[in-house]
Amino acid sequence: MVVESSSRLGLLRRSPAFGLLFLATAGSSFGTYLAAVALTLHIKALTDSGVWVAALLIADFLPIVVIGLLLGPLVDRLSRRGLMVVSDIVRFGVFAALPFANSPEALVALAGVVGIATGFFRPAAYAGVPNLVPHDELTNANSLLQTIETLAWMIGPVLGALMFAGWGPDVPYVVNAVTFLVSAALVAGIPDRKLRSAEPLTGGHWRDVADGLRLVLTSAPLRTVLIVWNVVLLGSAAINVAEVFYAQDVLDAGDVGFGVIVATSGVGLAVGSYLAAPALRKVGLRRHYVGSIALLAVGWGGAALSPSIWIAIPFVIGGAAGNGAAIVCNHILVQRGAPDRYRGRALATIFSFNYAVLGLGMAGAGILTEVYGAREVWLAASAIFLIAGVIALAMTRWLPIASTDADDVLEAHARAAVSALVGVEDFDEPRAPYVPAHEPAKRPLPEPEPAQAATSGLERIANLLERIERRRALERTKTTP
Repeated sequence: MVVESSSRLGLLRRSPAFGLLFLATAGSSFGTYLAAVALTLHIKALTDSGVWVAALLIADFLPIVVIGLLLGPLVDRLSRRGLMVVSDIVRFGVFAALPFANSPEALVALAGVVGIATGFFRPAAYAGVPNLVPHDELTNANSLLQTIETLAWMIGPVLGALMFAGWGPDVPYVVNAVTFLVSAALVAGIPDRKLRSAEPLTGGHWRDVADGLRLVLTSAPLRTVLIVWNVVLLGSAAINVAEVFYAQDVLDAGDVGFGVIVATSGVGLAVGSYLAAPALRKVGLRRHYVGSIALLAVGWGGAALSPSIWIAIPFVIGGAAGNGAAIVCNHILVQRGAPDRYRGRALATIFSFNYAVLGLGMAGAGILTEVYGAREVWLAASAIFLIAGVIALAMTRWLPIASTDADDVLEAHARAAVSALVGVEDFDEPRAPYVPAHEPAKRPLPEPEPAQAATSGLERIANLLERIERRRALERTKTTP
């Protein structure tokens, strides 16, 4: 186990560019979660209203919806590194200004500016990850990024609550501003060429917007994430809005208790995220995805029925572990299900729909929390997660059980979807080779396919599945005594 963990963390050394992104994620995530608790407690102290808490959360991600639907192609056309650096600088400015904001309207408005920056940063970062690491280490890279982000979730909220209790919101705001400045410096050290492997294709801005939507609806991996995670996020919206009221009013745990619950969510997310890579190798993508969502339902359902914070904590950790593991699966499905030329707009489109559903869910959860109470809202969230697991089971029937075959099937679906998108049957995008830091970058030239291979997208998928079955049959023959 020690050897395996060392090898996994060794990716930071083997891919220095990914290491910079990892460190930037670690610093900015710590500050973000620290400040998020301070923001939530700040606006609750000013208003004592679930509607205002929901408004704050919605303002943070509503711009992501607009950006994803209208400006997503910019993530493919512009420098991904440039977008990430500018986004960090904007977020630094916002949190430097927050100590001077003392009204709920000002807090919500500044949270909206942060949402605009995040709307560009996240698609650019996740679209570039597959180009920073070797092909066979993508799962490990996603697992490490998700793990460090959720470790920050574990530490940041507790410190944020303690800082708020001792000094008010200003100190956590300033700390977060500094982390974004450090993140911008680290991202600026990543060579721009390493964040993309192919020149973007464009047919004009609005055509690109439409292509992003068509690709998400056409590619089975992308469509799966879009639908399944929309349902999951309805439950997450209920959990997030009712969380502070559940901790303070139902469990009578106070401000620090709220921070502890958020932090234990981080523990579960970190465990689920870090164990996702070895678990995916053992059980395969389909079983891991469905099982993770089922664990999400059981964990939060148990937490909702708990009579005290100490009994709720283990259930919160379990439910969050399922969430962390499922998020890694989402990353793999999207990054493998969209070629690099289209990955930015695909991610932006999915994020926009996901956050739109999350926003609607939070708006409803704010009202339901005041009408029915926080415990009842958490129980409803558990039922929603269970429904999402059933949908995931039905929508991933096209995935093979064997983990070794999943990547080929995912990429075949991606090629088929893009072939339909561009209207060319023999479209293909070669897999970009990983270029170590000491070697110069060389853009591979696409090789023409043999004439007999110029088949339609559906035929490609069928041929691939037939080859997989033939290989399995051959392996069974070899192992038969």
